[in-house]
Amino acid sequence: MKPLCAKRFLTAVLLALPCAAAAAPAASREALLLDLFWDRLVSLPAGERPVTGVALSGGGARGFAHTGVLEALLYAGFPVDRVSGTSMGSVIGGFYASGMPVEKIWEFGRRTSELRLDRDFGGVRLLNLLLTEKLISPKYITQVIEDNLGGRDFSSLRTPFACVAMDFRTGERIIFDEGPVAVAVRASVNLPGIFAPVEYRHRYLVDGGVVDFIPIDAARGIGAEWVLASVTENSVDEMPSNVLLSLLQVIDIRGSILAESQEKGADFVVKPRAGGIKVADFERCAEAGELGRAAAWAAMDGIRRAYALRSAGPLLEGL
Repeated sequence: MKPLCAKRFLTAVLLALPCAAAAAPAASREALLLDLFWDRLVSLPAGERPVTGVALSGGGARGFAHTGVLEALLYAGFPVDRVSGTSMGSVIGGFYASGMPVEKIWEFGRRTSELRLDRDFGGVRLLNLLLTEKLISPKYITQVIEDNLGGRDFSSLRTPFACVAMDFRTGERIIFDEGPVAVAVRASVNLPGIFAPVEYRHRYLVDGGVVDFIPIDAARGIGAEWVLASVTENSVDEMPSNVLLSLLQVIDIRGSILAESQEKGADFVVKPRAGGIKVADFERCAEAGELGRAAAWAAMDGIRRAYALRSAGPLLEGL
């Protein structure tokens, strides 16, 4: 934090506060003062204000809600300096960090039915799983990741990014923030017990949501000082109808249990109401995105207020 920049910033704001407050009705004074402070705050580069991070949870198809959250932050002028993701959150986060426009991420969500990602869970492939006793290789999900992130390295991303996987042999949480992005994202979204582990650097890697459903620490590890968590929890009360859906439900419940404790580490939490969308309901991705956008817009005043309050302390240093 540069003291001279902070001093100029606060001097300008403090000089303007009395006039803004006096000219407004009592009920709207707080909003006006926040707007004045906010515009000046977000005009500062990261480092002269707290570095922001957005941590995107797992959740399968309903994790597409993160696209709506990121879009709302973008159009509200909220700075996103760092991104982290687990499972589907790593896919959306990786796309965003690569510089992919939000409109194109939406296009991916609307095309999921056409892309037929659900074929990785199809009956014939599951029958092969049972008959050959070999785990499935997710051909279609892998192709989407390679098409969009193949050949990219973490160091080349537009926004610093981290994602989480688990070492299948040790249960260790593995945080990726360097090396090839596609391998890391592919490992992070790799459902254990269904898809074959991703072999990378002598490790066997599976979905990070089993050990880190909301990658808040991963965001802080790449420099985020203030973290917003976008969390999609399971609330489906329908009993699973087969072995696959039962396994997915167990993984989902485990993630929701982790979320209860992990979200305490965030500075703000947005919870899109997408719990009724199942992990493999890929035809409902766009619906999840709309729910994420609505949740973020509804919480936007609170998000801005929380970040402004967090920023006031560091900006006072050196005065």
